[in-house]
Amino acid sequence: MWKRLARSPAFRRAAGAFLAGYLRLVARTGRPVWEPLDIYDRLDPDLPIILTFWHGQHFLSPFVMKPGMKAKVLVSRHADGDINAIAAERFGVGTIRGSGDHKGRFHRKGGVSAFLEMVDSLAEGYNIAVTADVPKVSRKAGLGVVMLARASGRPIYPLAIESSRRIVLPSWDKASVDLPFARLAFVAGEPIRISADADDTELEACRRLLQDRLEAAHQRAAELTGRGPR
Repeated sequence: MWKRLARSPAFRRAAGAFLAGYLRLVARTGRPVWEPLDIYDRLDPDLPIILTFWHGQHFLSPFVMKPGMKAKVLVSRHADGDINAIAAERFGVGTIRGSGDHKGRFHRKGGVSAFLEMVDSLAEGYNIAVTADVPKVSRKAGLGVVMLARASGRPIYPLAIESSRRIVLPSWDKASVDLPFARLAFVAGEPIRISADADDTELEACRRLLQDRLEAAHQRAAELTGRGPR
C-alpha cells in the first residue's frame, strides 16, 4: 500500500505539505530552551557551517536557522526523501539529493555529485545540514561528514533536538515524532574543525569525536526536557 502511494507525485506533495504544517505546529506550541544561550553569537563568526544530527532526530532542524541564513539539506533520493524535500523547501531550505555510506564511498546513490554540490554550496555561503549516521546503522557517525569538513574547510556543529512529548517509531533509527505543546531542547556541541591535510587516522579520530559529542548533546538535551538521561 505504502509503495503504491509513494509512487504518486500528488501523494508526495500532499504528504510533504502536511509534514511541514505539522512541524510548524510543534514548533509554535513548543517551549524551547537553547544551550548554550549565546549559540548564535558563537555561530556567526564560523558561518557557513556544517550542521549535523542523528537520523530520525532532525525533523525540527529548520527552526534552528535564523531569518536570512541560507541553508541546504542533504536528502536521500527515495520516496521518503521526496516527502522530506518538499517539506524542507516549504521552510525555504534548499535540497541536495543523494547519500553516502559509513566508509565514505560517495559513488553510491548519487553520493559523488551530492558531495561536490555540498562543497560548492558551502563555498557560496550556504550552511549545510546533514545527518551524521548513514542508513542503516543508527547512532554511529559515518566518515562522510568529516570528509566534507576536510574538503570544504568549514567547521562541524553537532546538534541535538529533544522533546518532552514524543512518539518513538520502531524504525532502524528510532525516529522521534515530536508532539505539540512540549518542552523542546536544542543543544549544540563544541565545533569540530578538520585540517585540509588530515590523514585517515585523523579523520577516524574526528569521526569518533563527532559521535561522542552528538551523544553527549542528546544526553544534555534529554535532561533539559525533564525526561532525564536517555
